[in-house]
Amino acid sequence: MTTQIAVRLPDDQLAAIDALVPDQHPSRSEVVRRAVELYLYRLACEHDVVRYQTAPPTDDELALAGDESSWETTPQW
Repeated sequence: MTTQIAVRLPDDQLAAIDALVPDQHPSRSEVVRRAVELYLYRLACEHDVVRYQTAPPTDDELALAGDESSWETTPQW
């Protein structure tokens, strides 16, 4: 499901978006959608950094990460 929204952008940002259409993205909407997706991903990564700083991996967890045989059951993406 998608919902249409209206966004006001400075002319220079709109020109940069238009420069990406249609060679790199099929539409303005796709450019904006992808930009928002990447921004939200970055925020999630920053949140993860804070969590790792407050609760860093234990020595056991780090040892497991370095053991390649422990990753055998991990799905191949």
